[in-house]
Amino acid sequence: MQVPVLDISAVVTDRERVDEWSDQLEDLLVEVGSIFPRADLRRRAAACVRGLLRPLSRKNGWQLAEYAGDFHPHNQQHLLYRAQWDVDELRDFVRRYVVQGLDDGGAGLGPGGAGVLVIDETGFSKKGRASAGVARQFTGSLGGVFPCQVGVMAAWATAAGQALIDRELYLPREWTDGCARCRAAHIPDQVGFATKARQAEQMIDRILPDLSEAGCGWPPMRCTGVTGPFAPSWKSAGCRRR
Repeated sequence: MQVPVLDISAVVTDRERVDEWSDQLEDLLVEVGSIFPRADLRRRAAACVRGLLRPLSRKNGWQLAEYAGDFHPHNQQHLLYRAQWDVDELRDFVRRYVVQGLDDGGAGLGPGGAGVLVIDETGFSKKGRASAGVARQFTGSLGGVFPCQVGVMAAWATAAGQALIDRELYLPREWTDGCARCRAAHIPDQVGFATKARQAEQMIDRILPDLSEAGCGWPPMRCTGVTGPFAPSWKSAGCRRR
């Protein structure tokens, strides 16, 4: 019987790679920690990220709390629901981090080696009436009309990988026409109705300056599932609808 030979060099290489990723994650958590004004929030945010990266069977509050060593999900719920920190600042940080991290040196997916900006909508099955934006509405990701929340998402894709860089929660008119319902769901009074196409336009206006600063110029765009009138800037940027 031939005994298989273990390739020690490959094992060491994989271990070193994991250690490197772990060190990069810790550096990233320190860098992003400035967004959270208190030390306890920074610890909870770091625990949440580590839990989301673990191979847990479900990524709910109880599972994340158990991984963090908590006896209940109150800390995670406080971080995501009641704590005061700038969600948009974190969104902008993630976008800049992704654009920089997915720099493929010009070997990109688009014409001339550019990356591709992908805009799409997706639905999340959700019952009840209290969660923000939940309604019976069509979503292609669920394959029909279901009680759900719908989000418009933006992703940046290059030959080095892809990642989400922006998002907007779609609020149907039945929500924006009812101020009391919005206030009960903690939706600011200044948030009004916007079509998914308009939400996509707003995201592109936020994204393009960061792409330009990173030397990406005006990338090709692929808009899937988002219908409606598009601004001229979309067309001049080479946006393709399907």
